[in-house]
Amino acid sequence: MLAIYKRELKAYFTSMVGYFFLAFFLVFLGIYFVVANLIQALANFEYVPAQMCYLFIFIVPIITMRILAEEKKQKTDQLLFTSPVSITGIVLGKYFAIVTVFLSAITIMLFYPLILSQFGTISMGMAYSAILGFFLMGCAYLAIGMFLSAVSENQIIAAVLSVLVILITNLIMGIASVLPTDSLSVWLMLSFIVLVIFGILYWNTRNLTVTLALAAIVEAIMAFLYVSKASFYEGLIEKICSWIAIASKYDNFSSGILDLQSCIYFISVAVVFLVITVQTLNRRRWN
Repeated sequence: MLAIYKRELKAYFTSMVGYFFLAFFLVFLGIYFVVANLIQALANFEYVPAQMCYLFIFIVPIITMRILAEEKKQKTDQLLFTSPVSITGIVLGKYFAIVTVFLSAITIMLFYPLILSQFGTISMGMAYSAILGFFLMGCAYLAIGMFLSAVSENQIIAAVLSVLVILITNLIMGIASVLPTDSLSVWLMLSFIVLVIFGILYWNTRNLTVTLALAAIVEAIMAFLYVSKASFYEGLIEKICSWIAIASKYDNFSSGILDLQSCIYFISVAVVFLVITVQTLNRRRWN
C-alpha cells in the first residue's frame, strides 16, 4: 500500500494536477477570506469554509477523475491487479494519496484564523471545528469521486459523474421539498428508483438472473409494506433525502459547532464508498 501511496502522490506533484488544484483552492480561499473577513470586518472565520462548500463540485473531479479511470483506459490496471498488493491496499493507497493532496490545501487554511487573530479577537474553537468539518466532508466526497472513477471508462465521464453526484447532494433537500409526500406517490417513486438501481447493477454485473430475482424480491417487499402499512411511506422520501444530503450535515460546523454525529456520518460515507470501490475492482480483476 505504501508503494501505491508514494507513486500516486508523486504523480500529482510531478504533473500539473496537484499544483492546479492547490492554485484553484487557494485563489478562492483568498477571495472568500478577503470578502467575508477583511472587507466586511467579520471575526468569524467559520463563514469562509461554509461558503467554500460548493467548490467541492469542481475540486473533487480535479483530484479523483484520473485516479482509477485512467488506469482502466491505459490498461495499466492489469499491472496493479497482478502486483503483490491486495485490491484493498491499492484502493487505500490511492485514497490516502488524494486525501494528502487535499490535506495540503487544508494545512494552508489552518493559518488563516491565526492571520485574522492579528486584527482582533476570534473564536479559535469555532474556526477550527469548521475547518475539521470541511476536511471530513471533503474526505467523504473524495471517496465518492474515487468510486465513480472506478466505474468510469475515462476521466471525462468520471468528472461529469462526480459533478452531478455532488450537485445532487447539495440540492436534494430542495428537490425533496417539492415532491409529493402521500403514500402512493412515494411508493411509486421508490419502486422506480429501485428499478433504476437494479438496472445499474445489471450493467455492472451482466447477471440478468440474479438482478431480476433481487429486483423482484425488493419490489415484492415494498408492495407488501404498502398494502399492510401504507403510512410507512408517508414522508419517507424526505427522510431518505436527508440521509443522502451530505452537504446539509455541515450546517452545524458552519455555525462553529463540533458535531460528532456529522463527523461519524462523513467517515461512514467514506468507508462505505471505499468498500464499494474495492468490490468493484475485485469484480473487474476476476473478470
